[in-house]
Amino acid sequence: MVKRKIIVLGRGRSAVAAMSLADSLGYEALSVEGDDSLPPKSFDFAVASPGIAPDHRWFASLRERNIEVISELQFGLSVLKRNGWRILAVTGSKGKSSVVKVIADALSLSGEKAVACGNYGLPVSEVALSSDVGWAVAEVSSFMMETTALAGDFFEAACILNLQSDHLDRHGDIQTYHALKMKLMSMTKNPFVPPFSPAPLSLVAEKSYFGSGVLRENAAAAIAMMRACSLEDDIIKRSFDEFVPLAHRMQKIASVDGVDYIDDSKATSIDAMIAAVGMIDTPVRLIAGGLPKGDDPAKALAILTKRVKKVYIIGRSAELFSAAWSHTLECEICVTMENAVEAVKHEARRGETVLLSPGAASYDQFENFVRRGEVFASLVK
Repeated sequence: MVKRKIIVLGRGRSAVAAMSLADSLGYEALSVEGDDSLPPKSFDFAVASPGIAPDHRWFASLRERNIEVISELQFGLSVLKRNGWRILAVTGSKGKSSVVKVIADALSLSGEKAVACGNYGLPVSEVALSSDVGWAVAEVSSFMMETTALAGDFFEAACILNLQSDHLDRHGDIQTYHALKMKLMSMTKNPFVPPFSPAPLSLVAEKSYFGSGVLRENAAAAIAMMRACSLEDDIIKRSFDEFVPLAHRMQKIASVDGVDYIDDSKATSIDAMIAAVGMIDTPVRLIAGGLPKGDDPAKALAILTKRVKKVYIIGRSAELFSAAWSHTLECEICVTMENAVEAVKHEARRGETVLLSPGAASYDQFENFVRRGEVFASLVK
């Protein structure tokens, strides 16, 4: 029997997982990363890590040879489906990981095996290496959807959360970004799209993390998904009661001399930053900035002017953000996180909140948003 031949594009956990899965399936697999050139040999198909954009020269080379490119998400999910797993999917702009986590938690509380995977949790191909069978709850990003094509009834249920403006540096315009999110709805038996009305929101009203605005809508989406899995209300309520918010998402890390310090490093877009500022009812001192993602910082001016006493700007977006805000709002270009925390430490007053909500990507100064949040927390503490 002739082995199937595949090539894996990219590196990181998802690429490593895809190589391991290919090996377990008996495929002949080769990987390329960085500036590697594609070998001239033929392949049955290629598997792309989400970090590899479709305009990369590898894609053009593969198209010329009529070699299909699929996402690592599709590769892993297809194996899970064949092995009898039931699959859920969550996409959207803000709150995906939290919704995935609370759904997986609820399924686990009901006695089911459930694994969070995809853009949050384990790479899907790593889950597909398991001999067990259960529920895969996948967080799906717009990057993943660029190279994903699945049957119309593939997912048991899927939801799309709020649609904001994000990743325009990769997708070019908001219409393309939103279309990639909406694409998921054509692949599911039970699609849930805003606005949601799946259950009385009193089920989650007492949980402050889900208490306002977009996060409350996300809780409604989670409830819709849970009910599509036939979970009872007592399990659903318990999953919210016991829910622990994920790190770097509106996470209170300290209270010093009456000043609260909140880490929202996951806010990598201007819309996410706007939502974060809107959740705080005390005067805010905002640490913002990083690598711009193409969205317009001027659209945050209204809420910043209303809620924020001063902005401490870091990273490559310093001049861009300052130009957008400084004519009506006090701004200080601090460049580094260390400088920003030092400055805010001396200026914050009792009853105020220091919020790290960058509104930009982290890659100009940090490995990822997690490391950015960790540095902020260590400096504060």
